[in-house]
Amino acid sequence: MAEILPHSKRLPPPARTRLRRRTLLLAAVGAASLPTLVPAAQRRSKLVLAGPPAAVSYPLMRMVQSGALADWAGQVEFLTWKDPDQLRLLAIEGKADFVAMPTNVAANLFNRGVRLALLNVPTWGVLWILSRSRGPLTLADLKGQELLVPFRGDMPDIVLQLLAAREGIDLRRDIKLRYVGSPLDAMQMLLMRQSDNALLAEPAASMALRKTHSFPLSTVAPELYRAMDVQAEWGRVLQRAPQMPQAGTCVLGPALADLPLRAAFQQAFARALDECEAGPEACGSTVEHYVPQLSAAAVADAIRADNARFVTGRAARDELQFFFQQLLARQPGLVGGALPGDAFYAE
Repeated sequence: MAEILPHSKRLPPPARTRLRRRTLLLAAVGAASLPTLVPAAQRRSKLVLAGPPAAVSYPLMRMVQSGALADWAGQVEFLTWKDPDQLRLLAIEGKADFVAMPTNVAANLFNRGVRLALLNVPTWGVLWILSRSRGPLTLADLKGQELLVPFRGDMPDIVLQLLAAREGIDLRRDIKLRYVGSPLDAMQMLLMRQSDNALLAEPAASMALRKTHSFPLSTVAPELYRAMDVQAEWGRVLQRAPQMPQAGTCVLGPALADLPLRAAFQQAFARALDECEAGPEACGSTVEHYVPQLSAAAVADAIRADNARFVTGRAARDELQFFFQQLLARQPGLVGGALPGDAFYAE
């Protein structure tokens, strides 16, 4: 496993990774630029892009701010969904055209009859265990210690349970799991020295690391480290690439049948993701504008540490099916009880 760096060091991907991302992006969306004129019959009065306050939504925010789909609609807006109930309402009632969500939730909705298709997967794992130990750590290194876990039964918890089972670790006996209500609760407990380890997704992990150097918290908060890259553990334990197809973007409602709009969206999304990866500070400012509770600096840190790349739903199918099969084995309800059908995976 690669060395896990403390918060104080930058985490920019190497130039080779940047080049590979751009090459994959161009191969995926083609070299053609977006049309400058869209027939009046194809223009819409409004397009709604929706997503959680998380990394998968950064390109959507960038697209709205830059006017990337302005030729396709008189008004394009970004809407934040904050909980599963709000997401289900958006999907079932067709109140958004393109929605970012966890891939397992997309599969669950599809299997329950919601008309949608998974267009792309840009988020390939944003889970970390933050610790007062420098690391790198494995789950075995946490035996006898307490680990804070937000949202019992949610995706990060299920991934943790799966990895522990594969490693022969009994989480009820070997590690003292302490479930908390939200990532914010876990962050506060870490910062106030009420626990030494926490499982967090980005950008919450970067926000916690930033706060350890913020006055007045710096007088009491411990130094924290990205002690475990959960994606790397996934790869090591399951003998696969260190990545998980964790979140993607779906098309719903009338937009599902609008192939030119879908193609334009894919191009604009891929370009926006590339812009965010190449310019973390600018992307951080964009995100803070739409989600004020996320600081631009922490978002920029999260982008530098992420594992983002643009892959179409169809191209990600093998990885998605492996991921879903692992979830089905642990908790079938997470994906609606079965692998989604062919129509789920968009070209």
